[in-house]
Order: sequence, then C-alpha cells, then structure tokens
Amino acid sequence: MSKIRFRDPAGSIRTGARTNGTITFADRQYSVDEVDILPPVSPSKIVCVGLNYKDHAEEAEASLPDRPLLFLKGPNTVAGHGDTVTLPKGKERIDYEAELAAVVGEQCRNVSREEAMDVLAGFTCLNDLSNRDDQQVEQNWIRGKAFDNSAPFGPVVAPVEDVPSDASIVLRQNGEVRQDSSRDKMIFSIPEIVEEVTQYMTLEEGDVIATGTPAGIGPLQPGDTIEIEIEGVGTLTHSVSGE
Repeated sequence: MSKIRFRDPAGSIRTGARTNGTITFADRQYSVDEVDILPPVSPSKIVCVGLNYKDHAEEAEASLPDRPLLFLKGPNTVAGHGDTVTLPKGKERIDYEAELAAVVGEQCRNVSREEAMDVLAGFTCLNDLSNRDDQQVEQNWIRGKAFDNSAPFGPVVAPVEDVPSDASIVLRQNGEVRQDSSRDKMIFSIPEIVEEVTQYMTLEEGDVIATGTPAGIGPLQPGDTIEIEIEGVGTLTHSVSGE
C-alpha cells in the first residue's frame, strides 16, 4: 500500500495510506481533494544520477559513463504534488526530466547490490528540473541543478514490489507526451546505484535517489503543467511560473 504525507483539514501533518482516491490515517478517511498533499518524505539530500539512459546520452551528445555519474540536490530543492514551481528569472532554458526515484528506508552505508533493495522504502516520481544556461558553463552544477524547488517529487512512496522491473515512465507537458520509456532501459540498475552511492556516503532514512531520465527532455514555459506517470507509483502533477 502506498504511503502519502499530507496536511489534514485541521492543519496537522500526517502520513497515511492511499488507495485510489482515499487516504486513511488512524481511524479516519479523507478524500484527496480535502487535504493538502505534501512531498512524501523530507530528505536530507537527493542523490541524482546523470546520463543513465543511452538514448538520453545520445540526445545530449555525451559519452556513456563507465560508472554512475552522481550529483546532489539539497533540501531547498524539494517541491511536491500540486505545487507551482517558480522558475529562475533571466534564464533561456529550464528543462523537465522525468525520473523514477528510490526512497531510502533506513540509515545505511556500504550496501552491496545484493542487499540494496532491502534498504529502500519504495519508489516515487521526480522531476529533475535543470537550468541549462548555467549547467553548461559550470563544473559542479550547483546553479544548474540545485536551485530552489528544482526537485518536485511524489505524490506517494509506493512499495518496491508494486513497481515492475520494466515500469513505464511517461512525462506529459500540457497533456502532450514528451518522454516515454521504461525502468529496464537504465544503464545502471538501482542496486548498482545504491551500491555505488553508499561506498562514499551514508544515506539517511527519507533520502531520495533520482535514477536518471530517458530521452525527450525539453524546455519549460511559465504556465506549463507537467505530469509524470510511473507504473506502480501513480502520477506527479505540478505547474511552473516565472518570477
């Protein structure tokens, strides 16, 4: 059963179970429309993988990596389902990037790929918003990737077993399909990514690993609505505005 974090009508923040359009917490049930859906976890960090789909590497005219290409987004980048993300002003191109994201379920370090799935709480949808103006001219991608609210994710954390190994990943921009791929087309699998990341850093409960985007990335415009639908998880929806 998928877990969802929300603010109830009284203003209390709760974590409940979502089944279709109903949210259950303790002995109460809520409809999705009567609560504010929040990002499903509060990560200390979001670890992102670049160039993890061959077709995306090709469209970016980049060489395939020989190990996962890693970068970080901080807690300031978090946004949630239903939010409106304000794009940085004065930039010519901010791109969407649909990604399957793994949510860490326990503090862990030096996890083998054979044990990697055991440390995950589940999966969610994530949009790795990317400021290409600055990303293309800086080495560490702070301006390009870590600006405020550049990682909308949610709406739920779906159990690992609910998300097929070939789960479809689809992004729609204003109702038009822009990205359409599947989890099994990743260059580095999720167990391989978890093993690599935890060789270098401790992951905390609630941290998020964004596993890369397939081909089809493109620019956002103020007023756009983005939907990222991942099989077994559901649909993350958010809009964007200009400063």
